[in-house]
Amino acid sequence: MKPEPNDAAPRPAADPGRAAPRKRADAQRNEQALLAAAAAVFVTSGVQAPVRDIAAAAGVGIGTIYRHFPTRADLVIAVYRHQVDACAEAGPALLASASSPHAALTRWAGLFVDFLTTKHGLATALQSGHPRLEALHAYFLDRLVPVCGQLLEAAAAAGEIQPGMDPYAFLLAIGNLCAGPGGPRYDARRMVAVLVAGLRS
Repeated sequence: MKPEPNDAAPRPAADPGRAAPRKRADAQRNEQALLAAAAAVFVTSGVQAPVRDIAAAAGVGIGTIYRHFPTRADLVIAVYRHQVDACAEAGPALLASASSPHAALTRWAGLFVDFLTTKHGLATALQSGHPRLEALHAYFLDRLVPVCGQLLEAAAAAGEIQPGMDPYAFLLAIGNLCAGPGGPRYDARRMVAVLVAGLRS
């Protein structure tokens, strides 16, 4: 990715004591919007999608993309981490709001399926040899295995599933189901639902 000129002229400096928090909040909102747009474009076009498509989806100029993410690797890493974080944060939230731990586990497994099945092109990117991209797999495990373990333990403590399920093995099983044969007759989400239901005591 080659940087292009900024899409907005610089603004006059304001009172730093009052402007800085607003700028930081605005920058964070802009970055979140960019990550959401990039994730949506990656779903349909893969991680090599043109930057102009991402900018158009986010409603910003290309220069804004480059200010936040100077290289494509920066953008891919940020999108991936953002989605992993969202999946991780959903676990405790579902435990607090769902009707039962097993219901929370079922809903979270569905979110995990969505995450796995919308990473178009990311697997290839992770095998590109870029050290920062390769480190994403470790980040994925560090964030999601403990959350999955928390959900499994809560369901086991409630007597809803058999105890002793290894969270890493459970995530791996979901991953294998999502990597199934595909096609119109194969529904990964349905197969994962069968897997989760099979954990019941």
